[in-house]
Amino acid sequence: MKYTVLSLFPALFEAFFRLSIPAKAVERGLIQYQCINIRDCAEDKHRTCDDAPYGGGAGMLMKTGPLGRALDSVGTKDKRVLYFSPAGRVLNQKMAEEFSREPELLLICGHYEGIDQRIIDLFVDDEVSVGDYVLSSGESAALVFIDATFRLVADVINPDSLKEESFRNGLLEYPQYTRPEVYQGIPVPEVLMSGHHEKIRQWRIRKQIEKTVGVRPDLIESGEFEPEISALIQEYRCERDKGNRKEPDKKGTGSV
Repeated sequence: MKYTVLSLFPALFEAFFRLSIPAKAVERGLIQYQCINIRDCAEDKHRTCDDAPYGGGAGMLMKTGPLGRALDSVGTKDKRVLYFSPAGRVLNQKMAEEFSREPELLLICGHYEGIDQRIIDLFVDDEVSVGDYVLSSGESAALVFIDATFRLVADVINPDSLKEESFRNGLLEYPQYTRPEVYQGIPVPEVLMSGHHEKIRQWRIRKQIEKTVGVRPDLIESGEFEPEISALIQEYRCERDKGNRKEPDKKGTGSV
């Protein structure tokens, strides 16, 4: 997998790829990267990359000239070209897995009020959003995207570590604990100390369901689950509903 990034601030990506797991993946040849400074493709002495939008309005827009030349310098053939925008498809784990299988991704980082629509029409294959909020630049979104995808490239991370992550089975991840056994009076759940693998597995699934129902019920409503998990979801809901039912007024006096 290769990432080619077009940005006004390429140093942000240089730093990312030189640290921790990304650096190890680069060293092992599992991922490659190239950072292009869009300003290097400007033709005036001030290296201007923005201009006022036609039709008026606040803010500035990235010009077609420098950005178009930056695209020409790396070529777009056989590359999937992405532009980060609030108008794009919202990134999720399924999309991250799809993009991680591409041989090369060309990422365009907008700035100011965005980029000229003609660049999008001519070059961009996918517009991607990292959430329903607005960022000051595309670099932040691109870093989130790279972090979500590079780790899914084969052999970057131990496959066993990816099996039970959030969203892998449609649920959020279960809580995890490490030493010490007791911290500020709170012990590690007893089942995790039991060595009983099946009980631990069942406990983790139940905790995933509990967390997902409480925090992201939309995942439950839209998910397609294995029969075992579907049954446990139903069981958890029944237990929760039963616990939420008010006890009948035994005296029959009603409320005051």
